[in-house]
Amino acid sequence: MQKVHRDDVLDIAQYEKSRPEFRRRIIELKKNRRIQVGPIITFVFENRDTVLFQIQEMIRTERIVDESAINHEIETYNHLVPGSNELSATMLIEITESSRIRETIAELLGINTGDSTRIELGTKKIAASFDPGQSSEDRLSAVQYAKFHFDQNDRAPFLEGSQPIFLVIDHPKYQHRAAIEGEVLSELRRDLL
Repeated sequence: MQKVHRDDVLDIAQYEKSRPEFRRRIIELKKNRRIQVGPIITFVFENRDTVLFQIQEMIRTERIVDESAINHEIETYNHLVPGSNELSATMLIEITESSRIRETIAELLGINTGDSTRIELGTKKIAASFDPGQSSEDRLSAVQYAKFHFDQNDRAPFLEGSQPIFLVIDHPKYQHRAAIEGEVLSELRRDLL
C-alpha cells in the first residue's frame, strides 16, 4: 500500500472545503474496519485513506501551516499505513469509568505483545507487533499501534477464507476473541492484495 505523500495533503483552507464529504466517507469506511474484542478493546484497521484523514485532521486541529511541521505529521502517521503483506491497526482501550482507568490500564500491562494479541487462522497464529513507543515495563498507553505481518503461507488462507479467522487477545486479565468476517474481512482482504 502506498504511503501518503506531501502532494496528497491539502492546505487548511482547501481541506475545510472538502472536509464534510471526506469525513463522511471515512466514517463509512471505518464502520467496516472496526472490530470490538471484548468489552473495552476496539481495533480500527488502518489504510492509506484513514491515515490521510488523520493527517488532515491533525493539521486542521493544530492549525499547522509550516511546511516542515506538515512533513513531520506525514512522517509520523505514515508508519500506520500497512506495508506489503501487512495489516495495521490502532488498538483502543476504552474505559468509560474515570475512577477505573489507572487500575485497568495497570492490569493490562503486557497486552501489547505478540504472545497476547494475534490473528488466528485455524491453527496458524499471526502475532501482533506493537509500536514500542506506546508503552514501557510499567506504563501502557490506551492507544496502541499494531501490525500483523503475513508470510505467504498465512496470506493465502486469509484471502481464501477457507477457515474461520479470529482476532484474539489472550492476556491473564483479558481473554476475548472476535471473528473477522463479513464486510470487515472483505475490507482487510483488500489491504493484503
